[in-house]
Amino acid sequence: MAQVSKREEIAQAAFQQFHARGFHATGINDITSAAGVPKGSFYNHFSSKEESALEALSRYATTLSFEMLTTPGRPPLERLRAHFEFLSKDTVDNGFVHGCLAGNFGAEMADHSDEIRLAVAGGFGRWGALIRDVLVEAQQAGDLSGDVDAEATALFVLSAWEGTLIAARAHKSAAPLDAFFRTVFDVLLP
Repeated sequence: MAQVSKREEIAQAAFQQFHARGFHATGINDITSAAGVPKGSFYNHFSSKEESALEALSRYATTLSFEMLTTPGRPPLERLRAHFEFLSKDTVDNGFVHGCLAGNFGAEMADHSDEIRLAVAGGFGRWGALIRDVLVEAQQAGDLSGDVDAEATALFVLSAWEGTLIAARAHKSAAPLDAFFRTVFDVLLP
């Protein structure tokens, strides 16, 4: 009888462990214990901890509800705000822990792993492009000044969001989130 693959359990456990503990603080034993599998099972599915971290980043991207940015039926800036409100609610509901896995890996691993750095940069690039597209759409609808540099503003909004998450975690407070929404949506993109 063929063995049942435990890849899904291991990949999901790796995602959860990396998000909760970070790359360096997560060991293969932590992942396999959380998955309920022997340590050797990890290497049946992943060649390294770094490879499982790349899978975790991919899984994380699916939790960010990017479709909120592209689904028609709401004005573009409303969609953008709703996207960040969704992410904000998750931060508050989780007690200001975890933060953004891509941001965490970017801070922790960018100087140590080109593969992870490039994956993080690629993820931020795709996210930034979605934000830029929303801003361009808002300009075309007349909801945002044509003088706004959509590319630079998208990068700023995404960078501000990542900093906001760090501050919210450090303070264990929604105050940085409130400041983000006031500044971005009431001042920058009124």
